[in-house]
Amino acid sequence: MNRIEELRSLVPAEIIVTDPDMMEGYRSDKADLVAAGKPLAVLRPRCTAHVATIMKWATKTGTVVVPRGAGTGLSGGATALDGGVIVTMERMNSIRRLDPTNHTVEVEAGLVNAEVSRAVADSGLFYPPDPGSFEVSTIGGNLATNAGGMRCVKYGVTRNSVLGLEIVLADGRILRTGGQTIKNVAGLDLTHLFVGSEGTLGIITAATLRLRPTPVATATFAATFPTLESGGRALDSIFACGVTPSVLELMDNVTINAVEDYQRMDLDREAALLLIGQADGTDALAQVERMVSCCDDAGAALSVATADPAESELLLQARRLAGWATTEQYPTIIEDVGVPRSRLPELLSTIAAISEDTGVRIATVGHAGDGNLHPMLLLPDLDDDTRQRAMQTADHVCAAALALDGTITGEHGIGELKRHWLPYQLDNTALQVQASIKHALDPANLLNPGRGF
Repeated sequence: MNRIEELRSLVPAEIIVTDPDMMEGYRSDKADLVAAGKPLAVLRPRCTAHVATIMKWATKTGTVVVPRGAGTGLSGGATALDGGVIVTMERMNSIRRLDPTNHTVEVEAGLVNAEVSRAVADSGLFYPPDPGSFEVSTIGGNLATNAGGMRCVKYGVTRNSVLGLEIVLADGRILRTGGQTIKNVAGLDLTHLFVGSEGTLGIITAATLRLRPTPVATATFAATFPTLESGGRALDSIFACGVTPSVLELMDNVTINAVEDYQRMDLDREAALLLIGQADGTDALAQVERMVSCCDDAGAALSVATADPAESELLLQARRLAGWATTEQYPTIIEDVGVPRSRLPELLSTIAAISEDTGVRIATVGHAGDGNLHPMLLLPDLDDDTRQRAMQTADHVCAAALALDGTITGEHGIGELKRHWLPYQLDNTALQVQASIKHALDPANLLNPGRGF
């Protein structure tokens, strides 16, 4: 009996997919530079018991397992490995319990991010983390990479909205961490250990998430700047003015033009930088007006503010389109680096210089409120020479971020693409501690090997 036939005797046959054509759509994530392997099967469990059985089988047979959400990752962390299996959580997409009084909801890992807020809206609540792929990415994938999004400047990244997890370990045991309470210091913080672990320590099957009251009002502004320097001055002023924006995003000139080429938004094609910000709460408009004043004083060419929800959404739409506008028009590598907020202008200028030196067009967008930028490399093709030049350009971007006291990834994760950069940010002690944790939980190295740390 081969391995897959043995698995068929343990779980319902309908959750096992071996047809090559059906498996094709599961072999890759959105990291074009990571080659996809050929899996033995794609497994689509419907419950935690299925996942536990799969992992017991994997441990017994020595089968490598790649956990997968919606495949929207950008670092190669969910790409298939030869001879392994992919465990996709897409069928585990239920809301197990909603507790409006305590502002919590327990959901399964395959539930799409946007569905959480839609499900709790009638209770006057929302789920803050909103990565760019929030309409298609899953909670499990968000947890695996500790995803962020536009609202994280005020509400934090995914980790800040997680109270507890249900996880299947490599040997099939089911681990439950955290709980329903906001405060909980019983034992080590295993919940946050697994958030951001990229499927290397266990398979997250469900999570208890912290919800927030829906803001009573929001207001939004947009401002364009003739130079990166004037936009940088505006950011420094906003950071120092005492306002806490709920959104603060930026787009450089290349991105502005990519969006306009994709869909007419009447953006200023000559602007060096576009800032888009939002505030929420009873004084939302007053906060936005203070940010607009900061922009005007710094030399903004144009600034507008609105408290109208429809107009606000229109302003934010330009930023939401940035990723789609580039990936639909070009082969694109979306980088992910972060620096202290005060060093954003330096990083923006350095990225522009890297683009000029390498000849690779770079469209930079990002979460200005927390210093996390996404330089998007726009490539003419994916030939070997182009790929090599793109990787060299990405290396220069990572080096620039580290030179400015930053990080090689803010929210996309290490995956497979950035493993060679990890020793440049973390010292040997940090790497050894992480390796020890991995060995303790997955001694046979079956869970997503070669990814993350």
